[in-house]
Amino acid sequence: MHRIAPDLDWDDHRLLKAANQISWGFRTLFNQHDAVALLRKDDDDRYWRQVLTYGIEHNLQAVLDEYVHYLLDAEGLGAKPPVDRIAGISKAISEALAIRPSQIDIEDPMVDGKKLVINKFQMRGRFAMRLADYKDEEGGAERLSSVRDAFNSPFRPFALATTSVGREGLDFHPYCYRLYHWNLPGNPVDLEQREGRVHRFKGHAIRLNLAHRQVDVVRGRGRDHDDPWQIMFDAARAETGNDSGLIPYWIYEGPVKGECRVPMLPFSREVRRLEWLKRSLTVYRLAFGQPRQEDLLEYLHSLIGTAMAAEDLADLQIRLQP
Repeated sequence: MHRIAPDLDWDDHRLLKAANQISWGFRTLFNQHDAVALLRKDDDDRYWRQVLTYGIEHNLQAVLDEYVHYLLDAEGLGAKPPVDRIAGISKAISEALAIRPSQIDIEDPMVDGKKLVINKFQMRGRFAMRLADYKDEEGGAERLSSVRDAFNSPFRPFALATTSVGREGLDFHPYCYRLYHWNLPGNPVDLEQREGRVHRFKGHAIRLNLAHRQVDVVRGRGRDHDDPWQIMFDAARAETGNDSGLIPYWIYEGPVKGECRVPMLPFSREVRRLEWLKRSLTVYRLAFGQPRQEDLLEYLHSLIGTAMAAEDLADLQIRLQP
């Protein structure tokens, strides 16, 4: 907290309040039944010692370094006064930590003689949730935005299931770079919208590649008060010499790639549909922003395989790069 508000004294009550709010969020997280069971499975030591040991061994400090750097941009707090920055950051972290498990209603059909009996029971959803309003285990209502914010954190839930509601206008890139298409969309526009949810500014894959390539610029610096992620981004930008604003914030090559997976059946219609969608997506990007896009797409499709190859269309691209 002091790193993002260096003008405040170490004993400033507002700084202490923000740190305390985050601490209570972690207290809620580690007091959940599953967290207690996981940490106590191999050790009979006092639980509070196990929590501290777990945080040290898995480098909770580095987790918070990265999360706070992301939140400054995500919450639009970079230009705010120091007091507003720490208040906004602490509120966002504590709310993500304190999300309660959802209740999932399960129907278990069984045959009893000649009757079909449906038994109902409930399960808790902690590590995977659906993107929707839901009731927690105590019957309280949680809003869709709470689920999204918790997923966009380094904490649970780690998997998110959504219908086409999550296709547009919602970003899931902060801690996600792997997308599963349970069914393929009907056109390249919808495919672009879906995949665009995880390909965004300073996305997870971007930061993983950044840490892989630029870790040496922060290694051995000690406990200074500079943001290690800002140092790595600055080093990457100086290394590339590119002032377009795209590198390294939107594009940064490395071992991690954004993944879009389609778990489809062999010989199904989706095999050919996926090939068509990939080809159409390339052509769609040429027509993006143009009037009468469908007519232009149809014309460009007619050119491929006749007058020109798909590679030749690169010369027709309208580049939006600054």
